[in-house]
Amino acid sequence: MSNSAPPPGNPFAQGAVPPAPYAPPPAPVRDNLALGLLAAVVAALVSAGIYGAIAGAIEREVGWAAIGVGFLIGLAAGKAGGPGPVLPVVSAALAIGAVYLGQILGIAILIGKSMNLAVTDILVDHFGELTRAWSEGAGAMTLLFFALAVFAAFSGAKKAAS
Repeated sequence: MSNSAPPPGNPFAQGAVPPAPYAPPPAPVRDNLALGLLAAVVAALVSAGIYGAIAGAIEREVGWAAIGVGFLIGLAAGKAGGPGPVLPVVSAALAIGAVYLGQILGIAILIGKSMNLAVTDILVDHFGELTRAWSEGAGAMTLLFFALAVFAAFSGAKKAAS
Protein backbone atom coordinates (compact mmCIF):
# COMPACT_ATOMS: atom_id res chain seq x y z
CA MET A 1 0.00 0.00 0.00
CA SER A 2 1.37 3.42 -0.89
CA ASN A 3 1.64 6.35 1.53
CA SER A 4 -0.14 8.79 -0.81
CA ALA A 5 -3.61 7.29 -0.59
CA PRO A 6 -5.60 7.63 2.63
CA PRO A 7 -6.77 4.47 4.26
CA PRO A 8 -10.34 3.62 3.35
CA GLY A 9 -12.96 4.94 5.79
CA ASN A 10 -10.84 7.77 7.28
CA PRO A 11 -11.95 11.09 5.78
CA PHE A 12 -9.56 13.12 8.02
CA ALA A 13 -6.34 11.37 7.02
CA GLN A 14 -5.24 14.06 4.58
CA GLY A 15 -5.75 17.09 6.85
CA ALA A 16 -9.49 17.59 6.71
CA VAL A 17 -10.81 19.20 9.88
CA PRO A 18 -13.84 17.69 11.58
CA PRO A 19 -16.78 20.05 12.05
CA ALA A 20 -17.02 21.84 15.39
CA PRO A 21 -19.71 20.38 17.62
CA TYR A 22 -21.04 23.86 18.43
CA ALA A 23 -20.10 27.28 17.16
CA PRO A 24 -21.53 30.13 19.25
CA PRO A 25 -23.15 32.95 17.34
CA PRO A 26 -21.11 36.13 17.05
CA ALA A 27 -21.61 38.68 19.80
CA PRO A 28 -24.09 41.39 18.89
CA VAL A 29 -22.57 44.73 18.06
CA ARG A 30 -23.60 47.36 20.56
CA ASP A 31 -23.82 50.68 18.81
CA ASN A 32 -26.69 52.57 20.38
CA LEU A 33 -25.70 56.15 21.15
CA ALA A 34 -29.08 57.10 22.64
CA LEU A 35 -29.09 54.15 25.03
CA GLY A 36 -25.50 54.90 26.05
CA LEU A 37 -26.35 58.52 26.77
CA LEU A 38 -29.41 57.56 28.80
CA ALA A 39 -27.41 55.03 30.82
CA ALA A 40 -24.69 57.61 31.45
CA VAL A 41 -27.17 60.24 32.68
CA VAL A 42 -28.90 57.77 35.00
CA ALA A 43 -25.53 56.57 36.33
CA ALA A 44 -24.45 60.20 36.85
CA LEU A 45 -27.54 61.03 38.91
CA VAL A 46 -27.35 57.86 41.00
CA SER A 47 -23.61 58.14 41.60
CA ALA A 48 -23.92 61.84 42.50
CA GLY A 49 -26.44 60.92 45.18
CA ILE A 50 -24.21 58.17 46.54
CA TYR A 51 -21.15 60.44 46.43
CA GLY A 52 -23.00 63.19 48.31
CA ALA A 53 -24.33 60.73 50.88
CA ILE A 54 -20.84 59.38 51.53
CA ALA A 55 -19.36 62.88 51.79
CA GLY A 56 -22.12 63.97 54.17
CA ALA A 57 -21.87 60.83 56.30
CA ILE A 58 -18.11 60.90 56.81
CA GLU A 59 -17.93 64.71 56.71
CA ARG A 60 -15.20 64.79 54.07
CA GLU A 61 -14.61 63.90 50.47
CA VAL A 62 -12.37 61.12 49.28
CA GLY A 63 -10.70 60.67 45.93
CA TRP A 64 -11.69 57.03 45.50
CA ALA A 65 -15.36 58.05 45.59
CA ALA A 66 -14.79 60.54 42.75
CA ILE A 67 -13.01 57.82 40.81
CA GLY A 68 -15.98 55.53 41.45
CA VAL A 69 -18.41 58.16 40.20
CA GLY A 70 -16.50 58.57 36.95
CA PHE A 71 -15.97 54.87 36.45
CA LEU A 72 -19.65 54.04 36.98
CA ILE A 73 -20.70 56.66 34.45
CA GLY A 74 -18.19 55.45 31.88
CA LEU A 75 -19.03 51.81 32.50
CA ALA A 76 -22.74 52.41 32.02
CA ALA A 77 -22.21 54.44 28.86
CA GLY A 78 -19.78 51.97 27.31
CA LYS A 79 -21.75 48.84 28.15
CA ALA A 80 -25.07 50.25 26.97
CA GLY A 81 -23.90 52.33 24.04
CA GLY A 82 -20.92 50.45 22.69
CA PRO A 83 -17.87 51.88 21.01
CA GLY A 84 -17.79 55.34 19.55
CA PRO A 85 -16.01 58.62 20.07
CA VAL A 86 -18.93 60.48 21.65
CA LEU A 87 -19.68 58.42 24.75
CA PRO A 88 -16.28 58.73 26.48
CA VAL A 89 -16.36 62.52 26.07
CA VAL A 90 -19.96 62.80 27.28
CA SER A 91 -19.14 60.48 30.18
CA ALA A 92 -16.27 62.76 31.20
CA ALA A 93 -18.51 65.83 31.12
CA LEU A 94 -21.22 64.07 33.10
CA ALA A 95 -18.61 62.98 35.66
CA ILE A 96 -17.78 66.63 36.37
CA GLY A 97 -21.44 67.41 36.86
CA ALA A 98 -21.99 64.36 39.06
CA VAL A 99 -19.04 65.16 41.32
CA TYR A 100 -20.24 68.77 41.58
CA LEU A 101 -23.79 67.69 42.47
CA GLY A 102 -22.43 65.16 44.94
CA GLN A 103 -20.34 67.84 46.62
CA ILE A 104 -23.35 70.16 46.81
CA LEU A 105 -25.43 67.35 48.32
CA GLY A 106 -22.67 66.60 50.82
CA ILE A 107 -22.60 70.25 51.93
CA ALA A 108 -26.40 70.26 52.24
CA ILE A 109 -26.26 67.13 54.41
CA LEU A 110 -23.65 68.71 56.68
CA ILE A 111 -25.66 71.91 57.03
CA GLY A 112 -28.82 69.90 57.64
CA LYS A 113 -27.10 67.99 60.45
CA SER A 114 -25.71 71.09 62.11
CA MET A 115 -28.86 73.21 61.81
CA ASN A 116 -31.42 70.41 62.20
CA LEU A 117 -33.00 71.13 58.82
CA ALA A 118 -34.23 68.84 56.08
CA VAL A 119 -31.74 68.39 53.26
CA THR A 120 -34.44 68.88 50.64
CA ASP A 121 -35.37 72.24 52.18
CA ILE A 122 -31.73 73.33 52.03
CA LEU A 123 -31.37 72.18 48.43
CA VAL A 124 -34.59 73.81 47.25
CA ASP A 125 -34.68 77.00 49.32
CA HIS A 126 -30.97 77.79 49.64
CA PHE A 127 -29.31 76.47 46.49
CA GLY A 128 -27.65 79.82 45.80
CA GLU A 129 -26.04 79.84 49.24
CA LEU A 130 -24.93 76.24 48.73
CA THR A 131 -23.18 77.09 45.48
CA ARG A 132 -21.49 80.09 47.11
CA ALA A 133 -20.31 77.90 49.99
CA TRP A 134 -19.05 75.34 47.48
CA SER A 135 -17.15 77.93 45.44
CA GLU A 136 -15.55 79.38 48.58
CA GLY A 137 -14.40 75.95 49.68
CA ALA A 138 -13.31 74.77 46.23
CA GLY A 139 -9.59 74.50 45.75
CA ALA A 140 -6.89 72.27 44.38
CA MET A 141 -8.46 69.13 45.87
CA THR A 142 -11.76 69.89 44.16
CA LEU A 143 -9.96 70.17 40.83
CA LEU A 144 -8.12 66.93 41.56
CA PHE A 145 -11.42 65.16 42.26
CA PHE A 146 -12.83 66.48 38.99
CA ALA A 147 -9.73 65.29 37.12
CA LEU A 148 -9.89 61.83 38.70
CA ALA A 149 -13.56 61.49 37.81
CA VAL A 150 -12.97 62.66 34.23
CA PHE A 151 -10.11 60.20 33.73
CA ALA A 152 -12.09 57.31 35.21
CA ALA A 153 -15.18 58.12 33.13
CA PHE A 154 -13.30 58.46 29.86
CA SER A 155 -11.20 55.35 30.30
CA GLY A 156 -14.11 53.37 31.78
CA ALA A 157 -16.27 54.11 28.74
CA LYS A 158 -13.47 53.10 26.38
CA LYS A 159 -12.75 49.83 28.20
CA ALA A 160 -16.41 48.88 28.70
CA ALA A 161 -17.18 49.36 25.02
CA SER A 162 -14.37 47.12 23.80
